[in-house]
Parts: sequence; C-alpha cells; structure tokens
Amino acid sequence: MSNHLALIVDDEPDIRELMALTLGRMGIESFSAASLKEAYDLLLQHKFHICLTDMRLPDGNGLTLVEHLQVKAPEMPVAVISAHGNVESAVQALKYGAFDFVSKPIELPILRNLVKSALKLNNTPEKDRRSRDTLLGESSVMRTTRSMIAKLSRSQAPVYVSGESGTGKELVARLIHSKGPRNEGPFIPVNCGAIPSELMESEFFGHKKGSFTGAIADKSGLFLSANGGTLFLDEVADLPLHMQVKLLRAIQEKAVRPVGGNKEESTDVRILSATHKNLAKLVDEGKFRQDLFYRLNVIELRVPPLRDRSQDIPQLAEHITKKLAKQVGITPPHITEEAQIRLSQYQFPGNVRELENILERALTLCEGEEITLTDLQLPPTETSMATTPNSDTAIAEPAPQSALTPSTPVNSTIPLEDHLESIERDLIQKALEKTRHNKTKAAELLGITFRALRYRLKKLNIE
Repeated sequence: MSNHLALIVDDEPDIRELMALTLGRMGIESFSAASLKEAYDLLLQHKFHICLTDMRLPDGNGLTLVEHLQVKAPEMPVAVISAHGNVESAVQALKYGAFDFVSKPIELPILRNLVKSALKLNNTPEKDRRSRDTLLGESSVMRTTRSMIAKLSRSQAPVYVSGESGTGKELVARLIHSKGPRNEGPFIPVNCGAIPSELMESEFFGHKKGSFTGAIADKSGLFLSANGGTLFLDEVADLPLHMQVKLLRAIQEKAVRPVGGNKEESTDVRILSATHKNLAKLVDEGKFRQDLFYRLNVIELRVPPLRDRSQDIPQLAEHITKKLAKQVGITPPHITEEAQIRLSQYQFPGNVRELENILERALTLCEGEEITLTDLQLPPTETSMATTPNSDTAIAEPAPQSALTPSTPVNSTIPLEDHLESIERDLIQKALEKTRHNKTKAAELLGITFRALRYRLKKLNIE
C-alpha cells in the first residue's frame, strides 16, 4: 500500500492525528484538512486514492464533499465518519455515494479493515466487472441490471435485492460480492425462514460453551464466519421482530455479542438481503421494523421476472440445456423452433427456476436429438388454445406409452415424481434383464433412443 495517498477531513486535530498515524502504520501517506475549503484545495494539488471525511464541518456538510467527489473523482472511495451516527445519517451518506459509514469513536481495527477494502477497488480491473457470462440476457432490463451490479460492487452500502421467487436473487448477490473488493472473503448465504426462532441468535451471533443446554463447544456464528466477506440474508422478511432488533444493532455497531459472551466482537461484514415479499408493505403492517428496513434498503436492486425479458429465453434455454446435458455426459439436444416460440410465449410464473425444471423434464422425455413442443409439456396459452387442430402450431397429442408400461395405479401416499421414477426404473431394469444388459437393444425395446436411455441411466443412477 506504499503508493497510496489518503485525504483526511475532520475539524478535530486529535482525530486527524489518530487517523494519520493509523494510516502511516499501514504504509499510506496522508494529507489532512480541517474544512471543506482546505479539502478542495488539497484535491486540486494531489491525486488521492481514498478520502475519510467527518459529517459535520465548520463550513459545511461532509455529504457535500461526497457529492463533489462523485462528480470529480467517482473512482475514489469516500468513507463518512461521524459522531452523530444513526440510521438516517448512514442511509443518507450511502445514498449520496459514500463507500461506507462509520460512527465515532471509531475502533482502529474497523478503520484498518475499511481502508483495506476501499483500496482493493483500485486493484480490480474494469473488464473483470462484466457479468454477461454469468447473468445471461441481452434485453435492456438485464443490461441495466448488470450495470447496477458493477456500480454496487464498488460500495459497502447494504443492498436489498427484490424480485419474484425464482428470478435469481442469490445469483445477483453473489455477483455483487465477486465483483467487489471482498471477493477474496467468504460469501455466506442464509435462509432466514429456515432457522428455528429459538436458535436464531445463536446461529447469527454464535455462542459460548455452556451458555445453554446443548452448547457443548464455542460456535462462531454467521456474522463472524462471514468476516471480511458478505452475509446474504435471503427471505429476510421471515425474521421475527425480536431478532430484527438485534440484527439492526449488529449492522450499526459492526460488532456482535455471542450468546453467553461477556464482550462484543468486531465484525467486518457487508450485508446483502433479499425477499420475494413486499417489505415496505410489511413495514406498514407492523410486521417488519422500519429502522431495519431503511438500514437494509439503502439501495434496492430489482431483479426482473422472466416474462419481462422474453427475448432472453432462447439464450437461457440453450445454456440450461447444455448445462443439464453436461451433468449426465450426453450431447445436448437441439430445441426445435416451434418449442422455442412456445417457450417465449409462456409467462413463467416460476421464472428461471421453472424454466430449468421444464427443460430437465424435456431432456428426460425427448426421444431423438431434438426437444420438441410435446417434450416441454407446457400448459396451453390463450394463443395455442385458439389454434385449430389442423394448424401447424397446434399442440401435439401425447406420444403412446410403451408396451412395457404397467397400468399400476398412482399411490396417493407417494409424491408423483417419485412414483414415476419408480415405474421408469422398474421398466428400464426389466428391459436390461431381457436383453442381457445390451443397452442398444434395451433402448429399442423401450422405444427410445440410445442417448435417451443413457441419460435416464445416469439420472436414475442405474449401473
């Protein structure tokens, strides 16, 4: 870090000296200013790599400096350090474009972690921020989403990822983490709705040995496990109110107290959150704390549903088909034009997750080298229902069942998918036994292609 230069802006000489000394021990040279005017003068004379500014200055507000630097030097991370630390101040600073917000009196480990994270931004090549190969789609809404991810990855501001179930909110959160300065640290996802209420505090903050029945050893907890990285709170709307209070304190104080512990432990964690529920509505209903909502929802990133970017479906379908085929070691089949058109017309209430399920089923059902409209088994749309039976786009009749198919009634106590797999496994094993495990002849007997049989053998784990 010896080549880095920092600007410290604070009207208290002791604070300026303390921060300059701390940065000096990190090998970072610094210049200090006691006012906005002095800061502007120094900015004209030097090229700084990071700025640390107080909120309240003799001749103005630190946020004015943040705004100024967003225009003049948007690549420079600015951290706001204030004795008047509260939710409103933090949210305001981060929305103005601050890299991070820290309350006074600042702890030196927190200051060092902040500076290290900020300076990593200058070492991340711009080309590596592209996410086109991970977050697929060339529609305008996806281009906007990728652009927002690149911008948000340069900040420590909490991001609230909103969107319907199955749109890929966790994928977006992972991209924000991987494109940012914390990419070498852990990414810890947690489904808030899957943790029993009585275990939440222990799961999030850890516990000390003997603090409660069953605590046979110390446990670090999610916050400390994510130290130096990102904690992704999925389905954050499912947090009970008592836990919301403790989560808010942990985020504000950048410290956690393990259950049974005597002191707080500092944490360096970026918080990303998501839910498919309307969080603002839950705030109005008193089911979610308003102060926590504002702290998590500093910046909202909406992930569009699949129906709003139907032009991306062919690219997504091809990518998913190749991925599924690779998993079982087969050549990916081609999706017919008729099937592609129908996929683009479908509304996908389950979004990308539903598309994956449909294509996995189609890959199992297809008989040749193509996935046809029949293989997709999509429910009819209004357009297709209005089509006459003689039309080229009419829905094909289901293929006749193989002569080997038993007429076993569905057992209502067994899930349909499990029941069908059981029937399929039984048929394949009988065909292999009848042909003395000649897979080519077994495929002919079953009325399917050799490739389709090989896919089913791997899917059902039949040796």
